[in-house]
Amino acid sequence: MKKRIVWMMGIILIVLGAGLVVAGNYFYEVAINRSNESIELYGGTEEAVEAVSVLEEEQKRLEELRDWTSKRNFETVQVETKDGLTLKAQYLENDNPNGKSVILAHGYKGNSEQMPEVTRFYYEEGYNILKPDARGHGKSEGDYIGYGWDDRVDYKEWINLLINEKEQASIFLHGFSMGAATVLMTSGEDLPKEVKGIIADSGYTSLEEELSHQLKYLYRLPSFPIMEVTSIVTKVRAGYTFREASSLEQVKKNRLPLFIIHGDQDELVPTEMAYRLYEATNTPKELWIVPGAGHTEGFTVEEEEYKKRVKDFIEEVMNL
Repeated sequence: MKKRIVWMMGIILIVLGAGLVVAGNYFYEVAINRSNESIELYGGTEEAVEAVSVLEEEQKRLEELRDWTSKRNFETVQVETKDGLTLKAQYLENDNPNGKSVILAHGYKGNSEQMPEVTRFYYEEGYNILKPDARGHGKSEGDYIGYGWDDRVDYKEWINLLINEKEQASIFLHGFSMGAATVLMTSGEDLPKEVKGIIADSGYTSLEEELSHQLKYLYRLPSFPIMEVTSIVTKVRAGYTFREASSLEQVKKNRLPLFIIHGDQDELVPTEMAYRLYEATNTPKELWIVPGAGHTEGFTVEEEEYKKRVKDFIEEVMNL
């Protein structure tokens, strides 16, 4: 009888283990593996956004942005990564340069064609603009998504391109969502003196916490043990774990001025993460929680205030 119980328990454990491996690989395919398909993310209700998007005024604004973008002379540039990938970006040289450049980092499943409003804002202020496609996105190579972790090393290559090929002496990094995590993680690296400051809009504390948040609301599942198994699968297939991909730990090593922006209605990346990132930073820092803004909606909800605060932050940094 005892042997039979042990045998049955062994079978149960094997079945459970196999199920977890299957689940880990499934979630890897959904969240980490490169795909052109968009996936559902938990971010609260979208009815209000959809209603606004059909307004005539909104359509006119989008058409103006498309027209403005089409008239700009973007140059395609590329870098080679440490692990042998070719990454591509769009570079826009300013006709009336102010001596500063900005690297704009897009979000999850995004690409360099996005962020037209912010691109126009920086261009009108005299900045040269670099818009990379992150590894696993757009025209860049890569079979998986780095969520900012491998991208932090890639961004050192983009920074070097601006310094060595474009002769830029004052560089700022400005990212949104996964792009915000990218610039936050980059901030903890040993960066050249030409990099002056970091602006992070709607960034997460760590990949582990963000994916756990998504797992809870999309699948109604606890993070343990699925998240741990998926992290192991990611380590095997992509070379990193969810725990090490931490913006929070990287900002502790940051030596640059940091401006954190987050909407107080952000349900995709919980707003409390912004407070924790701010508290972990030991350099000159600013935090702006945008009233009434959801995920990466700060620029849309408070456009003029957003522009003013970014300009004030950069001016203060340049005067340090």
